[in-house]
Amino acid sequence: MAETTVHSTTTPRLTAGGILHAVLRIGAGLLFMQHGAQKLFGMFGGNQVELISQMGLAGILEFFGGLLIVLGLFTRPVAIILVIEMLWAYFQQHMPQGGAPIENGGELALLFALTFAFFAAHGPGPASVDRKMGWRI
Repeated sequence: MAETTVHSTTTPRLTAGGILHAVLRIGAGLLFMQHGAQKLFGMFGGNQVELISQMGLAGILEFFGGLLIVLGLFTRPVAIILVIEMLWAYFQQHMPQGGAPIENGGELALLFALTFAFFAAHGPGPASVDRKMGWRI
């Protein structure tokens, strides 16, 4: 006998966990966007980099990826890309300096990687464009 799944079309009610999920997603996305703004626009004490370079690509991923995370749009695939970027940054820039992440300055890259891994696994949460559109990506 085949099983059927019924999906509710009602809006899920916001719980404290759902609200904090959204706060974490939006806060992390806004913080990440600042790193991209440093690279792309020279804002916040940063230096504008060549767009066609590894740092330019990092700036694009950080600014526009952060924006998509804030909106909760294409959250899971974007989060996977950002996890890869942060691990790449850690292993390329920080790990060669030796020591623990607190000693080589890599703790922020790893914290962002862990945060984005959470969104890759758990999605954007209830207050997001993905959820509003009914997308499960």
